[in-house]
Parts: sequence; structure tokens; C-alpha cells
Amino acid sequence: MTVNRGRIDKRQAILDAAFTVFARDGYRQASVDTVAATAGVAKHTIYNHFGDKESLFRAAVAALADDALARNLAAVDALRPDREPAEVLTEVGRKLADCYCDEKSWALRRLLHAEFGSMPELQDIVRDRATDKVNDALADRLARLALAGKLRIADPAVAAEQFGALLTAPLETRSRLGTRKLTRSELDEVTDNAVQTFLRAFGPEQARSV
Repeated sequence: MTVNRGRIDKRQAILDAAFTVFARDGYRQASVDTVAATAGVAKHTIYNHFGDKESLFRAAVAALADDALARNLAAVDALRPDREPAEVLTEVGRKLADCYCDEKSWALRRLLHAEFGSMPELQDIVRDRATDKVNDALADRLARLALAGKLRIADPAVAAEQFGALLTAPLETRSRLGTRKLTRSELDEVTDNAVQTFLRAFGPEQARSV
């Protein structure tokens, strides 16, 4: 089957432009005309690809979730059982913090919060396409560390959820929901604190006593 490269590229250009416009103007104020102008395509091209403004918005959110999934899974991939937990959790935590504080990630979360009342299913799109898959991958890697005797975990899914919360809650507070850019030292401090707290709860006995 022949793949129409131009059609795929045009669709991606529309999705990129759509997210830029929605993030800047908000869903209500954004227009398909503005998206078309930003993407450099005709307005009818957008309707041919996506049908209407709401479908375009959902597709843009889904595309960002897919991109976030790829970047977060790449970060989690470094969590191998042959490395010491403090070292590898710190490395992975810093990569995840960078993903979480990416400008597009903040913009996506602000859009989800703003439109939750009218389109609550957007949260499900992000969870199904990204959040749950990242948590599953993190739980799997933490389980391997536990099998190697480097963590003490009864439920890897709970441990993954706790590690994520230890990272994301302080990042949201310090950055004021992404409206203030965090320095590298702040990101590292949040990660180090998260790892230390996590190991006190789930680490081997010697780590818990530190």
C-alpha cells in the first residue's frame, strides 16, 4: 500500500498549529481560520482531515499525549535492576521531571483544566494514551528492582504512583502550574527529595535508616 507522505505531513502540520493556537488562545477563543493560517493550509483542508473544531482539538490533545508517552517511556527505560536504586531513580526522576516541565506538557495540562467542565473525557484520552502506560512501565521496572532485592515493594503499581506524586506535586507548586520556569537546581532538588523519600518508604533496610 502506498503511503501519501504529503498528506501525513500536512496532517501533522495542522496538529502542531492547532495545539499552538489552542494553547495560546484557549479552546473557546481559538478559530479554525487561525489554525489554518498558522499551519499554512486552506480552511477546508482542516475540515477534510478532522471534521470540525472540537474533533481537531481532541486530535491535538491525543497527539500531544502520544508525544509525551514516547518521551516518558524513554526516561523510564533507564530504570534497570543492575544499577543501584538511588543512582538510577535519581537519573530517571530527573528525566521525568524534565518531561513534566516541558512547555508543551504544561500547556496541555492547563488546557485540560480549563476544559474539564465541558469535555471531561479529555482527561481519559491523556490517561489512556500516556499516563497509565507510563505508570505501568514504571511499575514494571520497579518490580524488577524489587526482584533483584534492591527495593521492598508489595504493590509495584502503588509504588509507581507514589514516586510520580513525589515528583509532580512539588513541581506544580514551585512552578505555579507551569507559569514560572524552574531552574536546573530546583528540578534536581525536587528529584533528590523525591528519591530520598521514596527509598525511605520502599528501599532496603539500610536505605530506610538514612
